[in-house]
Amino acid sequence: MSLFARNLLDLYLDAAPWLLLGLVVAGLIKAWLPGERLNRWLSGGPLWSIIKAALVGAPLPLCSCGVLPAALSIHRGGASRGATLSFMISTPETGPDSIAISYALLGPFMAIIRPIAAVLSAVFTGMLTLVLKAPALPAFPLDSMSTGSCCSDGNCSAETTQTPQGFLGKTWQGVVYAFSDILDDLVLWLAVGLLLAAVVATLVPPLAMAQWGSGLSAKLLMLLVGVPIYVCATASTPVAAGLLLAGISPGTVLVFLLAGPATNIATIGVIHKEMGRATTLVYLAGIALSSVGLGVLTDLLVSTLHIDIMTELESGGEALPLWVAASSGVLLLVAAIRPLRQRLLGQ
Repeated sequence: MSLFARNLLDLYLDAAPWLLLGLVVAGLIKAWLPGERLNRWLSGGPLWSIIKAALVGAPLPLCSCGVLPAALSIHRGGASRGATLSFMISTPETGPDSIAISYALLGPFMAIIRPIAAVLSAVFTGMLTLVLKAPALPAFPLDSMSTGSCCSDGNCSAETTQTPQGFLGKTWQGVVYAFSDILDDLVLWLAVGLLLAAVVATLVPPLAMAQWGSGLSAKLLMLLVGVPIYVCATASTPVAAGLLLAGISPGTVLVFLLAGPATNIATIGVIHKEMGRATTLVYLAGIALSSVGLGVLTDLLVSTLHIDIMTELESGGEALPLWVAASSGVLLLVAAIRPLRQRLLGQ
């Protein structure tokens, strides 16, 4: 077996059990967190509503496209621009699936830093809207808002289907949602990310980019790459693992992990149409400033605490026995093949 194939297999087996766990948790959250409660939870003073929006959005299993209908709904239900932007940023930047796979591929340190940074980035951007005095633009009908083609099938999976009665039925629907809608949205980019990470691990010597991969210029480059593209939090993780293996600093990688999932061209267009140019500029400025600033702080923390990132990368998934990783990999592969999954689930 070639070195590339070995690296690819190792990355996949490391990620599979944790991704399955994250998908299950995401499905349970989807099943047991009714969307109508969001408007009530996001009430309160301007600052408190922004903080609550970030905390409520962080565990929700929605990508940067899937979050759009939910965010527009809470905005039209009375949520402020700050709370809406905070929700739109924290929701796609982190979640149970991305945290689980971050632990497997990036190590414990990045698995902890990533969700904390996502919440801080969302709160910071929401607070920037408090300086805006002009009223938001009138809301447009939701069905007139184009979310672009960033979702894999054009359906952002934010609308819930008819909810079955009973605990088991509702729970099962949530799990099926996770292993169909969520997995379908991320499987292509997850595969691309794993391939890129395996290529980097095979061709690039460890720490080869360490000299230039930690400065401000590198962080700005990651920002420019991350803002316009669509990549969900989970699928961006293997790419981040490859960058860390190549010697890019954790703070620089964090900029990509925050900016990539938080925004894309479709999201920018929707915010501009719904809330105006000023709010759009605040949205982009908040993501840029918070991502780069948190990246700098992360590198400083790594240096101060003498954290060995290479050791962290090696320790992430090693506690699981091989049979657990292998069986999880097979199950994930079956779920990712849509015709086979649909036949097994009777869809």
